[in-house]
Amino acid sequence: MPSRLAVLASGRGSNLQAIIDHFHDLGREATGRIVLVASNRVDSPALLRAATASIDIASFSATDDGSELLSLLGKFRVDVVILAGYIKRIQTSVIQAYAGRILNIHPALLPAFGGEGMYGARVHEAVIAAKEKKTGVTVHIVEDEYDRGPIVAQWVVPVLDGDDAESLAARVLMVEHIVYPRAVEMVAALNHQGFTPPS
Repeated sequence: MPSRLAVLASGRGSNLQAIIDHFHDLGREATGRIVLVASNRVDSPALLRAATASIDIASFSATDDGSELLSLLGKFRVDVVILAGYIKRIQTSVIQAYAGRILNIHPALLPAFGGEGMYGARVHEAVIAAKEKKTGVTVHIVEDEYDRGPIVAQWVVPVLDGDDAESLAARVLMVEHIVYPRAVEMVAALNHQGFTPPS
């Protein structure tokens, strides 16, 4: 039985789409199945992507203390939670209930350029301002401290001469769409076998 996955998204849902497509392409070999896409924004385009793919959707209050989200995850018997462009802090109660089973992707090579407030264009602007020659993506387990959970996967992306935040973001996002679905597949397989990454 494939692991039951929930994806939380706040924005456009391009990483969600990459995960949907990846598991669709795996067919019967899929180690996981997305059973729910939920958002703290009722107008999130990610919900439309999910509905188009015949995946159950839900929204919950942006001021939720964790109880509403936990109830949703329980209702859908979720095994692993995937954050895909979800920028709201995950409540401690949810992290404890799904210890080692909440994944996030960050558009830099953690622990560099991570932490509270470091998301989206801010990350790429900071990388360029620091005159870094490389950046990348990091898939990690979510813990209480921002961007400090155990690392599941990383991939390096070069910073090219003339890059601005927009061009660098586009190149990093392309790599996210390759790395994240495969990291999710691996964690789903481990969960199915009764293993969870260390938290």
